[in-house]
Amino acid sequence: MKRPTRAWRMASALAATALVLTACGGETETPAGNENTDSASPTEDESGGDTGGDSGAVPKGDGTLTFGSLLPQTGDLAFLGPPEFAGVDLAVEEINEAGGVLGKDVAEVDADSGDGTPDIAGAEVDKLLNANADVIIGAAASGVSITVIDKITGAGVVHFSPANTAAGFDTYDDNGLYFRTAPSDVLQGEILANLAIEDGHDNIAIMGRQDFYGEGLSERVQEVVEQKGATVSEFVLYAADAQNYTAEVAQVAASKPDALVLVAFEETTKIIPQLIAKGIGPQDIQIYFVDGNLADYSEENFDLSGVKGTVPGAAEPDPEFIKRVNQVNKPLDELTYAAESYDATIISALAAIQAGSDSGKAIGSEIVNVTKDGTECTTFADCVKLLDQGEDIDYKGPSGPTDMTDTGSLVAGTYAIQEYQKGNTYEQVDSVSGVVPSG
Repeated sequence: MKRPTRAWRMASALAATALVLTACGGETETPAGNENTDSASPTEDESGGDTGGDSGAVPKGDGTLTFGSLLPQTGDLAFLGPPEFAGVDLAVEEINEAGGVLGKDVAEVDADSGDGTPDIAGAEVDKLLNANADVIIGAAASGVSITVIDKITGAGVVHFSPANTAAGFDTYDDNGLYFRTAPSDVLQGEILANLAIEDGHDNIAIMGRQDFYGEGLSERVQEVVEQKGATVSEFVLYAADAQNYTAEVAQVAASKPDALVLVAFEETTKIIPQLIAKGIGPQDIQIYFVDGNLADYSEENFDLSGVKGTVPGAAEPDPEFIKRVNQVNKPLDELTYAAESYDATIISALAAIQAGSDSGKAIGSEIVNVTKDGTECTTFADCVKLLDQGEDIDYKGPSGPTDMTDTGSLVAGTYAIQEYQKGNTYEQVDSVSGVVPSG
């Protein structure tokens, strides 16, 4: 199916922009959280609100596509910040080099998502909304995103995470404005459980952090392990901010597992020594990590060699993308979610061009459309050429296939299977792809 040409969309966008009234957003004193605040939110015109008159009219923007990066600079997931920011930075650079969006360079504003302890994300979102962000890329942690999703989407702004994997987002009422380029944990849990069973384990313990991310993924692993006929020897959820995990580790050890799935973040550095002390450390039984704790532990004294883990990502990392993203700021020690951040930014820009508007609501209405069922393209510039010709596009980026469901989640996903070597760094030993189970 042919789309309206870009020239027609540009004319519509310019006409709409001419009608937009300028408005200034002041400081807000509303506490961080997920409540919507008038002072922190863009005006109706800026956020794609009331278009006035024809209900089929394209929601109006302010003429400049602005990305807000809500990514971790502090907290347990700070190690994911550099690659995620670099992915957004590279995308913005390449978008502007190719002519920008709707005739203007796109803008970028950075903010710190933290990790929820303490909760700084709400105030940081206010900063991005006051800067007229149309699309907010982030957060990394599902548990952080769930605290700000109402504030972001309620303001008519696209909430696009490169790293949220919690299954609960698929059924969340998000005004059609939440999207992600990381596959749901419904698939990660299945792949991880299958990996443990295929490795020959049939008495598997699960220990996970008690939050939106940890509970859902841990429960999915349990579900698949039991479906496959293996035993969950112990299922333990712990408070992420606990001073120690002695009781939980003792509970797991008492179940005498032959493998342990550890769904954790940075607290992994505290849990591993306690596992070792109880005789169920990495050199005693097989341990599996997830995307939340698959990190570089080279400065730690314990030995993780043999530990395996799963993380979303392309089956074969794109060396050209890695080269480009390493040139944005400085060479990266970690590449996790760099490609997903890049793709989230590119997809949003293409959706804005397709919609002929930089408003969040207009962009949100086209995001799914530019990821499937069209002519395949792999760069922003090439995709724009197709849009100029009135073609439907199917963007495929360095993170892999980005086809989305109507809920804004990926239809399928690929996970790299990583294994720790001597020195506590890991390398990819395999990859597994699958369709995200529905329902």
